[in-house]
Amino acid sequence: MKITTFAIRVWRVFSMITVFVASMYSYSLFGQEVGVHFNALGQADEFMLKSDIFYILVGLILTNNVLLLSVGRALLKLPSNVLPIPNQPLWAEHREELNEHIQNWIYSLVAMINTSIALTIFALATVNNEFKFKIADFNGLLYLIVGFLLAIVVALPIRLMMKPSSND
Repeated sequence: MKITTFAIRVWRVFSMITVFVASMYSYSLFGQEVGVHFNALGQADEFMLKSDIFYILVGLILTNNVLLLSVGRALLKLPSNVLPIPNQPLWAEHREELNEHIQNWIYSLVAMINTSIALTIFALATVNNEFKFKIADFNGLLYLIVGFLLAIVVALPIRLMMKPSSND
């Protein structure tokens, strides 16, 4: 197993644990109503029930960790000529390597979405409990998450434009 494959698998497992811990932590901190939208002064002006937030979280986590992984497993079973990839004949000869790249990509995407959910719910719990952090302290979180997601989404097509490694 390559070190990148191992690192991605560890990240995915760690992200699942982190999103679970962040969900339980935030649920224990939330009051009955949770501020989900904030005005220019950083004060909550729209609220949701904590049970609604919890059910939304469970839906997102299940969709991400079950549905997205199922789609990824289905991609691995498709014939090479059906996959919309560059250098199809070349990658068809190196199907194991192609499957590894696709699986790593799916796992990375799942791990990044889990990490994003964990960071977002942690930030929401933090600003709703008047710790020393305010909503303005998390302004860059959206840009960070979008940047990482874009990097992951673009990584597979860029890698598949290159030729497979000749390790036979």
